[in-house]
Amino acid sequence: MKLKAKSAIIGKSKKDSDYDGMDRPVFISLFDINDPHKTNKVPKKRYDFKNGIHKLILKDLEVDYLLAGHDILINNLQEIEFNKDKEGHLIITGKQKF
Repeated sequence: MKLKAKSAIIGKSKKDSDYDGMDRPVFISLFDINDPHKTNKVPKKRYDFKNGIHKLILKDLEVDYLLAGHDILINNLQEIEFNKDKEGHLIITGKQKF
């Protein structure tokens, strides 16, 4: 799935209390501004991957790790693409302009 966005925040969602697998639910929130974590802006779109994700693979992107929320921030995006493979990997690529 290829989408237009200026930034993205990627993080873990809470798992169901009765689930004990090794994978985790993950969200990707897309924004029209850089550094959305410094504002009260809501995402223009949010994608939820319920369980089934055990690894994020980020390719050719400059990212920041936000310690306070344990989230990944990607700024300066022109587009972002993400796909889940059959092995439980969420592969994230995109184009950035600095």
